[in-house]
Amino acid sequence: MSPVVHATGVRMGFGDVQVLNGVDFEVAAGEVSCVIGPSGSGKSTFLRCVNGLEPVLGGSLRVLGEEVGHSLRDGRYHPWSPKEYAAFRKNIGMVFQRFNLFAHHSAMDNVACGPVHVLGTRAEKANALAMELLDRVGLADHAHKRPHQLSGGQQQRVAIARALAMNPALMLFDEPTSALDPELVDEVLEVMRGLAADGMTMVVVTHEIAFAREVGDRLTFFADGVVVEQGRPAELLANPAHERTKAFLSSVRGPGA
Repeated sequence: MSPVVHATGVRMGFGDVQVLNGVDFEVAAGEVSCVIGPSGSGKSTFLRCVNGLEPVLGGSLRVLGEEVGHSLRDGRYHPWSPKEYAAFRKNIGMVFQRFNLFAHHSAMDNVACGPVHVLGTRAEKANALAMELLDRVGLADHAHKRPHQLSGGQQQRVAIARALAMNPALMLFDEPTSALDPELVDEVLEVMRGLAADGMTMVVVTHEIAFAREVGDRLTFFADGVVVEQGRPAELLANPAHERTKAFLSSVRGPGA
């Protein structure tokens, strides 16, 4: 079976600033791949490339069997149109650091809007799906509340339900707990644990080292726009091979990490 994500030598930058310097990365179906690294290492930029939100300027990036950003037709590569990018993203759910919910909509409407407006699902069916997903993330009793009436952890769980409403083949998480108060972190991680247990293919950029060790199938350490090392989480965390990895882990480890 082909990898869900397959990157070879991926490069990306902004003007004279090179952010990704030749990233090699792979995710198999059903795998939970956790990514760690210092700020500015290119983790989030790479995730945005996987979702087609940033252009790949060099190398190859295949996601769900497609070369991201262009298609081969009549022996030539053609850049994707906005419509082709939108069609590609239908199969990928992405959860950001900030919740990005529609402030004037209820939790249920936030979850139902994608199926209605993107997939053309009837409102009644979309609302039923939204309630099912809100129940899955423990928020059925809050379905009619607006974002300002919810805690940060609850808003992030709504954001996860919203992404799941599109029935994605791949879920991307960009430091989903970094904007939360410490006491709210575990309620979001618990939802992610459930997704992993259900076999969802996930790429998780995170600073939650204990979560990566517990749930991840693979752990990748990014620094300076490249993959420094990767492996089984328990093995990499116990015996990192590179000094750069050792220095990072020593700076972020907390009790029990």
